[in-house]
Amino acid sequence: MDNTQTIFIVEDDAFYGAMLEYHLTLNPDYTVERFETGKGLLDNLYRRPIAITLDYSLPDMDGETVLKRIQKEYSDIPVIIISGQEDIATAVQLLKNGAYDYIVKDENTKERLWNSILKIKETQQLRAEISQLREEVREKYEFDKAIKGNSPALQRVFNLMEKASKSNINVSIYGETGTGKELVAKAIHHNSARNKKPFVAVNMAAIPKDLVESELFGHEKGAFTGAMNRRIGKFEEATGGTLFLDEIGEMELTMQAKILRVLQEQEITRIGGNQVVKIDCRIIVATHRNLAEEVQKGNFREDLYYRLLGLNVALPPLRERGNDIILLSKFFIDDYCKKNRLPKVSLSNEASQKLLGYSFPGNVRELKAIIELACVMASDDLIVPEDITFNSIKPEGAFLLEEVTLREYTRRIIRHFLNKYDDDVLLVADKLDIGKSTIYNMLKSGEL
Repeated sequence: MDNTQTIFIVEDDAFYGAMLEYHLTLNPDYTVERFETGKGLLDNLYRRPIAITLDYSLPDMDGETVLKRIQKEYSDIPVIIISGQEDIATAVQLLKNGAYDYIVKDENTKERLWNSILKIKETQQLRAEISQLREEVREKYEFDKAIKGNSPALQRVFNLMEKASKSNINVSIYGETGTGKELVAKAIHHNSARNKKPFVAVNMAAIPKDLVESELFGHEKGAFTGAMNRRIGKFEEATGGTLFLDEIGEMELTMQAKILRVLQEQEITRIGGNQVVKIDCRIIVATHRNLAEEVQKGNFREDLYYRLLGLNVALPPLRERGNDIILLSKFFIDDYCKKNRLPKVSLSNEASQKLLGYSFPGNVRELKAIIELACVMASDDLIVPEDITFNSIKPEGAFLLEEVTLREYTRRIIRHFLNKYDDDVLLVADKLDIGKSTIYNMLKSGEL
């Protein structure tokens, strides 16, 4: 017997119970079992029927007692109370206690019962669909599926993401534009205990300065010109889930002070309102700026910096991810061809070498655009070097224009070539015309 399609009827009147059973079994999708006592039902609850019809007056216990036992042990099983008493107060109390419906025994009982069963079935189908969608989302955001690559630099990121997902600590993500900061934030959320609640993303750089407070905290009707209705802010919207504040380094100092207070007090007040609203959301922030340097310059509050810092995840630029460039390229090729119904194309060895020799100042976002164009330009199902065009608005080697020490320049150059040549120290030493001991010593000290 398929218990997932079984309905339990609890009715001490044998004739009335048989009538309900006959009515429900007219639909061949269901089987029905009858019980004449509350104990008989409770002893079989482990079999988890899809619904229970419960007579309010039973010989061994009243319906309210049975309902409380069901709610305690299997609260997800819908219970339809069927009673000969048309007592509104009793009905209201039972519904408050968790009954799905309250039906009075009269000439309309069968029709009302059947409508309740249909609604229960629809609800359960929706729950199953939601559960399936959540599972699909969870699988989509498994770390190695959300972010493609297997370089050592990315494996370190995966390790931090796993630690972050197992706790409720705030997370700060640093990375150049196009490295996938929001993907990391989403993956952490969808693998955390908060994954059934909202993930709310806010790009601080995209909100006009005079609207930031309203966007984050919400406002009451009439709070300012144009506020026609109450609006819930992003902090409230993310209740129980995760609030992702992208480009947090673009926030003005006055707003930083207000955010700090919210994080300290765990509460907000909507603009134009007096009601204090408690909040409960995890904070993940991201920036392409070095916030520690911004603190030194006076552009970012030190107290807010330490409040947000939490677990720090530094995303490596694509130029430091070695063969991930090829892995990502093949993924983008397959994805683009599939979505645009194009014949599958391959990446030639020469094209691969051309990609590996480029610094990708625009990171993964730039690679994706380059590959999609190459798919269009390719002939004979093969991408060759001539199909690959670099149109970066940043000059090649722009990452070397930062004001850092010569030692840091050296580290970056050696790391770039180690990634390019799969950590072949002897080959890199030969290419750069330096001693292999220099590279080994930097590897041993952890600089590379």
